[in-house]
Amino acid sequence: MAKKYDESTVQSLDPLAHIRIRPGMYIGRLGDGSHPDDGIYVMLKEAIDNSVDEFIMGHGKKIEIRLNEKTATVSVRDYGRGIPLGKVLECVSQINTGAKYNDDVFQFSVGLNGVGLKAVNALSSHFTVKSIREGEFVELSFAKGVLKDKKKGKTKEESGTYVEFTPDGTIFKKFGFRNDLILKRLWHYAFLNVGLTLLFNGQEIRSENGLLDLLNEEVKEDRLYEPLHYRGKHIEFAFLHSSSYGETYFSFVNGQYTHDGGTHLSAYKEGILKGVNDYAKKNFQGIDVREGIVGAILVKVKDPVFESQTKNKLSNNEIRAPILQEVKDAVQSLLYKNEETAKKIIDRILFNEKLRKELAAVKKEAKEKQKKISFKIPKLRDSKYHFGDGSKEGENSVIFLTEGESASASIVMTRDPFTQAVFSLRGKPLNVHGMKLEQLYKNEEMYNLMSALNIEEDLANLRYNKVILATDADVDGMHIRNLLITFFLTYFEGLVLNGHLHILETPLFKVRNKERTIYCYSEEEKKKAEKE
Repeated sequence: MAKKYDESTVQSLDPLAHIRIRPGMYIGRLGDGSHPDDGIYVMLKEAIDNSVDEFIMGHGKKIEIRLNEKTATVSVRDYGRGIPLGKVLECVSQINTGAKYNDDVFQFSVGLNGVGLKAVNALSSHFTVKSIREGEFVELSFAKGVLKDKKKGKTKEESGTYVEFTPDGTIFKKFGFRNDLILKRLWHYAFLNVGLTLLFNGQEIRSENGLLDLLNEEVKEDRLYEPLHYRGKHIEFAFLHSSSYGETYFSFVNGQYTHDGGTHLSAYKEGILKGVNDYAKKNFQGIDVREGIVGAILVKVKDPVFESQTKNKLSNNEIRAPILQEVKDAVQSLLYKNEETAKKIIDRILFNEKLRKELAAVKKEAKEKQKKISFKIPKLRDSKYHFGDGSKEGENSVIFLTEGESASASIVMTRDPFTQAVFSLRGKPLNVHGMKLEQLYKNEEMYNLMSALNIEEDLANLRYNKVILATDADVDGMHIRNLLITFFLTYFEGLVLNGHLHILETPLFKVRNKERTIYCYSEEEKKKAEKE
């Protein structure tokens, strides 16, 4: 019987209490710290964003970040203007309070417009903020969003803001910060803010050439030419072609990494295409111009509109046309000024065009061959819902890649057929390292795998949100896993970079007695379990 629904069941929550009950609305996924989008990194980002905003407005050229790995406590210290002393409490505890609504104070803000630090405060077991302005300070300490202590007085410290927090272990279960993920995020800040110095546990992070440094860091081998780089008042971009397959982009809005792209990225890609075509006086297809490209773009937008609170995708339609036009004109100018590079770009495009046409014939042959075998994809137990079908279930869709029929049997029996699919590999997959793409399409097993994932035409058609390598825990299983990772990194790198590829850590041993079963992942664990 349904519980009664009347006035007594309607609740009004304090804003910080709401953040604690529904953290996903403010910081996205909670996670455990193993993924760059996990909540603890969003909290760190919100603290740093405020300091970066100070730098953007010309106040403070250094930000110090420290991590105590034992306590998982993070601190951020900038040397900007400091929060106005009479408003420190409101700025860290009252939703929709902040100076980023005022364009005279912050013009191209990175922060969350009155939400950021409040969310960090609410989701921390310990949170301290200290604002120093012209010889005076205010320091507040909180626990789970509740004010515990307040200090104020005189100080000789340099003006700025200090924030310290420890994510609440009752909300973030078994979490830990990873230094490599923090460093990658900090390097993004440096690439996007030339002249800013960040110190992470004493390690200096600084860029003098912006997005040019980003591409030089990301593409150290296989580049066909040195990156082309443009910096305007509100747009900066750089790109190059490598000998690899696929296309890779790093897109940013006001310093925010938008890994799902948005209108700025689509305008950038089209601008490159039009710029190249106008220069070459040709009508090259976009797929041929972009095959092998690695690009980065930063746009500064006064009122950015994102598709979610965590700002992974920009949706301002009014900026598309001006970005496209500026990128097109800049690309043309860069090509005229760098004729040797322009020739290498045209050569790569012509190579891509030739390869695409040859591949089209091979694909057609592979499809015809598959049709003769079966209308269905062999060895695939499909799920009902798929990634990109617009359903919540589709967002949760996964496919397990297993070794043969026998290995897949247990997963097939226990899977959720609505969201979990299984594809059984037949023996060891092809080692595609150094192989031409047309050879890949001629291999029946690899083509069936691509068909199962629905990526033989375009990675954008990926059928499942998570592709899970469920190989055995022995040496053969490790070899198959490595071959599959090589396959995805070589031909479908975006699938890996966008977080779709996962590994199922299967146990090596099962130790059991009459009372319980213990799964062990090493000889040491097995010996320990046998003694229990």
